[in-house]
Amino acid sequence: VQLQASGGGLVQTGGSLRLSCAASGRTFGNYVMGWFRQAPGKEREFVAAIRWSSGSTVYADSVKGRFTISGDNAENTVSLQMNNLKPEDTGVYYCAFRPGYLLTGIYDYWGQGTQVTVSS
Repeated sequence: VQLQASGGGLVQTGGSLRLSCAASGRTFGNYVMGWFRQAPGKEREFVAAIRWSSGSTVYADSVKGRFTISGDNAENTVSLQMNNLKPEDTGVYYCAFRPGYLLTGIYDYWGQGTQVTVSS
């Protein structure tokens, strides 16, 4: 599975960005796609995930109500709409893929990351 993320950039506090991640390769059956982020000097953390077959989603508490993850079956793309961005949302955002049905667990495939910077 190959993942190509895009859409990062620089935005002011309160602004919005939309990240996209195109998946190719062995993307069939049950699988989950997710977004993670890593701020400078911090460990990578979970942001959101979506179960492709059902559309069920899960979010980190820090982004609930502000971020929305969605999937496009026709394009095999997962998106992350980020609204009301805060400086603490700054970091490199990674999309990830894991076979299976569970929304949580270890991810097997990772994209290259895209930088999101929120200025105060």
